Amino acid sequence: ALFLLCASPAVALPVDYRLQADASQVGFAVDFGADQITGQMPVTLADLTIDFDRLADCRFDVALDVSGARASFPFAEQALKGPKVLDAAEFPAITFRSTAVRAQGDGAAVEGIISIRGVEKPVTLTATIYRQKGTEAGDRSRLTVRLVGAVNRSDFGAVGWADMVGDQVRLDITARIAQVGG
Repeated sequence: ALFLLCASPAVALPVDYRLQADASQVGFAVDFGADQITGQMPVTLADLTIDFDRLADCRFDVALDVSGARASFPFAEQALKGPKVLDAAEFPAITFRSTAVRAQGDGAAVEGIISIRGVEKPVTLTATIYRQKGTEAGDRSRLTVRLVGAVNRSDFGAVGWADMVGDQVRLDITARIAQVGG
């Protein structure tokens, strides 16, 4: 998918995109015994630059609103925002900034630094980029970026209810973006 978008005539320049927040979501899942807790967190800021010819020139900076997090059941949502897990009162945002982007299979590996509870750690997300439904071949004005990966919550001090909730948090991010000025 990414390579299909990257095949372009002439030399492209980096393109800035803005987030279509109402059509984007950050999904997460964590094991809860034999079940799982799922949820979503709103994106409050996304600064994206994509260079289809030089992936190394791509840049992604994203901020999430911890207080707006939603979980699959009320207790989990309350615990998620509380002081033993994400501590929304003390740390209202989760941020990610890319440090490197490189081709990987049909997509790209996006390496970066994620900050949760004020703790910064490296993370690698797998990205694929698609044209949005209703756009014509070659039209890059509106795109969908899907990022998947995982973090261990204990790495960030989010250790509440470790006897009931798994450590690995799986991320599935869908960001719909529109070209700035496009």
